[in-house]
Amino acid sequence: MDEVERLIGDFGSRGKRNQSIWKLDLLLDLGPLDDPRVVQLLVAVVADAEEPPDVRADALRRLRERSLSPNDRTLAARAGLCVVAPASESQLRVRAAVMLGDFVDVRGVIGSLGALALDPGEPIDLRYSAFTSLQRAGPTTACVDILCALADDELLGKTARALLRSPGFGRPPREPRPR
Repeated sequence: MDEVERLIGDFGSRGKRNQSIWKLDLLLDLGPLDDPRVVQLLVAVVADAEEPPDVRADALRRLRERSLSPNDRTLAARAGLCVVAPASESQLRVRAAVMLGDFVDVRGVIGSLGALALDPGEPIDLRYSAFTSLQRAGPTTACVDILCALADDELLGKTARALLRSPGFGRPPREPRPR
């Protein structure tokens, strides 16, 4: 049994409840290890709703900081997409929305961030985090379309219009409809 296998085994040995400090300590030990099993564990932890929110948040951060292969980037993005679902804890959803900004090249991420940013029923901090993550996609067709849809939004419309007018985006937004 090597060090990675031992640490991963230790991570799961105490269950999931009331083990935040123990698990965060193990993630600290696993974090610097360059091994695909570490990425698999981090993805599994992020996607597991039974893990404590602080442990899931730490795993999100570690995925964001790692240099990932294209396949691992897809796995990490899918785990982040699981976390932005409405059933997740509010602050964890915000962190996942920020993390997904590093994965806008992965299929489905821009659409999910757009749906969050456009949904007036979502908390403003989540909508704004999704919006700022969308900006990282740059002037792709999908991103510009979402920004144009946001141009009429009461909270994000002014910022979306300004971004659309900025150099690089180059698509003037339509003026907001009178209310």
